[in-house]
Parts: sequence; structure tokens; C-alpha cells
Amino acid sequence: MKKTRAVITGVQGWVPDYVLTNQELETMVDTNDEWITSRTGIKERRILKGENKGTSVIGTEAVKGLLEKTNTDPREIDLIICATVTPDMFFPATGNIIAANVGAVNSYSFDISAACSGFLYGLSIGSQFIETGAHKKVIVIGADKMSAIVNYEDRTTCIIFGDGGGAVLLEPTQEEIGIMDTKLHTDGKGANFLHMKAGGSLRPASLETVANKEHYIFQEGSTVFKFAVTNMAEVSANIMARNHLTGDDIAWLVPHQANKRIIDATANRMGIGPEKVMLNIEKYGNTTAGTLPLCLWDYESKLKKGDNLILAAFGGGFTWGATYLKWGYDTKG
Repeated sequence: MKKTRAVITGVQGWVPDYVLTNQELETMVDTNDEWITSRTGIKERRILKGENKGTSVIGTEAVKGLLEKTNTDPREIDLIICATVTPDMFFPATGNIIAANVGAVNSYSFDISAACSGFLYGLSIGSQFIETGAHKKVIVIGADKMSAIVNYEDRTTCIIFGDGGGAVLLEPTQEEIGIMDTKLHTDGKGANFLHMKAGGSLRPASLETVANKEHYIFQEGSTVFKFAVTNMAEVSANIMARNHLTGDDIAWLVPHQANKRIIDATANRMGIGPEKVMLNIEKYGNTTAGTLPLCLWDYESKLKKGDNLILAAFGGGFTWGATYLKWGYDTKG
């Protein structure tokens, strides 16, 4: 009997209209375009403007587009998983709000928080529901409104992050395509180097935490960079070795878009040239859980059925991982 696998049968991204350029950031903090570009590879990022607009807006737009593109009735969706560190609120889950917005009345939904690795974690969870036969249609979302937790007076973090995200539809197949292998890791000691100090049960919101600006991203950049370079490259190389793959076998590396230097180091470790690396950091920045689905969306027209892809990410927590998948379809039209 053939093994049932979960295959991506559609992908859709969404980003806000407002473009925050490096030139505009020069008017806000002590920085400049050359400094930002040389260190990160980022030229601009998208920002979700307007009142009462949270991450659910990004997720809802991505899922609506996905359902339309794949000609899927929202009532057929069994499960929606939303990976985000910027939920609309602590509860209910942002996935619940998205499900209601798109009319997925027969699904259940939940959020997961794994920072920049969240989409990979969501793919792993969703694929197992498909593989066991429990579900036929699962949507995995990666979306973040990072501008909600960025201090635009902190030049070390405000240059990095943007808003956006995407979603994929997972369905069962017995072909040799789909999600083939996943390797995920966590090291909670990394919490000291990349976190948001207040707002949780440890330090609930108060006048003091707001005054001390503890509701913004804190990052010890050099430490995070070293961990990311080592671990994202290592896990990618490990999953290739475990599946007897070389750089020649890989059609595309789909890396988390945090920093161009981290991406280059990962590709070099895998023996993959720049022509095989999905890159859109220059126009979106780091959208945290949103970077991987946005890459797949941007490059969808270049993907062919059976292409070997390695998805890799590193994020706060620390969390990191890699997924090996064979692309499930040729783009129509």
C-alpha cells in the first residue's frame, strides 16, 4: 500500500499597500540606505496601516485568495493553522477569526507561536493530520504584523521587520510528491537574546512596562546572527544528507528572509548557487512567520511538479528547522 503524503496544492500571499523605504527610515532614525542594504539586503518593507487592523487582515486576504485560486469551497476546509507571534489578541486565536472571515464554518483552528520558524512548525503539524487520514484539506498560514511590536526609535530592529504573510493548502496524495521529511529544533536558552519582555503573564502590561518600552522586540543582534548562521545552515545540510541529496538535486532553497548574509551562508553550506535561492528580502524585509509562504508565492510561476525544495528557518525561542518537499504541481497559465 502506497504511503499517503501531504502535498501543497496551492499557495497565496498578501502584503499591505504601504511601502516603508530605507529612505523614509532615514528621516525617522539615525541610519541610511547603504548601511541597511549592506548589512541586511533590505531596501523596503510593507506596513499595515489603519485602525483595528491586525494580523487577521493579512491571513484573511491570503486565505481568500488561496480558496479562489484553488477553486476550494471554504466549507470543505477541515483545519486552519495560523503561525504568528503578533496575534490580534491573546485570545481568541487569530486562526479562529480568519476561519470566520473566510466562511470556513466546518473547520477548527488554532494558532502556534514559533517565531520565524512558525510556518515550518505549522506545515509539520498540518501534514500529519493529512498523512493519518484524519483530514483532507488543511490550510497553514504564516503571517505577522511586525510593525505592531517594532520600536521605530530603535535603529537595530526597525530596519529589519515588515508586515505580510501567506497561506498554503495541504491535501493528500499517494504520488511521490509533497512533504517528504522535516527536522525541527528548539533551544529555550535563546529567549534571553530575542524576545518581547512584557505583555505576557511574567510581566503583565502596566504603566511601568509601557513607559520602559518593554512591549517591543528586543534582539541581541550579534548573538542571534551567530546562532542563525550556524543552525539554519546545519539543519539544512542535515536534512539533505538524511535524504541522500546533493546541491545538484535541489531545485530551490526557500530560506527565511531575515538577513542576506545568513541566507548566503546557508546556501554555501548546502552547496547551492545563488540562482537556486528564493530571495525577496529586499522588498518585504523580515515578515517572521510570513517569509516562507511569501517566497513560495513570489516564485510559484517558476516551480515545476517534482522540484526538490528545502525550506529553512531560524527564529526567536530559539527555534529552527528545515523541511524537504517535492513541489506538487505545475503553475497553470
